[in-house]
Amino acid sequence: MSGKLRKIFADGKKKLVGFASAGCPTVGESLEFMDAMLKGGVDILEIGVPFSDPMADGPTIQASSQKALASGTTVSDVLKICKKLSDKYPEKGFVLFSYYNLIFHMGPDKFARAAKASGADGILVVDVPLEERKEIKPFFDKYGLDLIPLVSPATPKARAKEILKGIGGFVYYIIFKGVTGTRTELPKDLKAKVAELKKTGSLPVAAGFGVSDAAMAKKVAAISDGVVIGSAFVKIQLDETLSMTEKRAKALAFAKACKESLSFAKP
Repeated sequence: MSGKLRKIFADGKKKLVGFASAGCPTVGESLEFMDAMLKGGVDILEIGVPFSDPMADGPTIQASSQKALASGTTVSDVLKICKKLSDKYPEKGFVLFSYYNLIFHMGPDKFARAAKASGADGILVVDVPLEERKEIKPFFDKYGLDLIPLVSPATPKARAKEILKGIGGFVYYIIFKGVTGTRTELPKDLKAKVAELKKTGSLPVAAGFGVSDAAMAKKVAAISDGVVIGSAFVKIQLDETLSMTEKRAKALAFAKACKESLSFAKP
């Protein structure tokens, strides 16, 4: 376990976790876009590794993956992006957001070693359940990488407890059932669900899936340790009416607005 992600949460301040798709619309442009997110206040960057069958993602992130693949983006390209950003922002956290097929194809040991060398602090593997964790976790542990667990509204309390055993970094709580994509309202039982999860283990809880703006981020932060925002950033990445300069400016401004809103979050 890296320990770095846990340390980022240690000061008690609410953290902004931002997701963007590597290679969308090109490797170079996605690097610039993520740089703007970090400058704007993102504390932990989730770097999406493009995959042809992203089962957990809605239309927006699916489209970004397709654009990245169409531009020829490879896992090697993604790792180079992570390396450049982690070197530039050593105080920030970096998580590779991937699917197991890509790790299996490369080999879990080789993937984990390369991820660590790129400056990644953790890996989030969407489609590996608790029962199959043994296929990847020993390799992540070997190289000091946190396996970021996912817990959803449908996860029974007993299973959540098992999921959190031997895990570091933070817990990603999925606010809504279904796939990624921005929403307009939060579930009425969100506060109770997050409170229950925080009692289950000692890890910080970052909640996401559906957070669309600063106002919603503030509400989520009031009951969690951090907020994850993905599709709202990716929509900017995909906006073909904007130049790269405009996308950078919009990403920076959006990150800044969300980050500032977290400081006003109260239970």
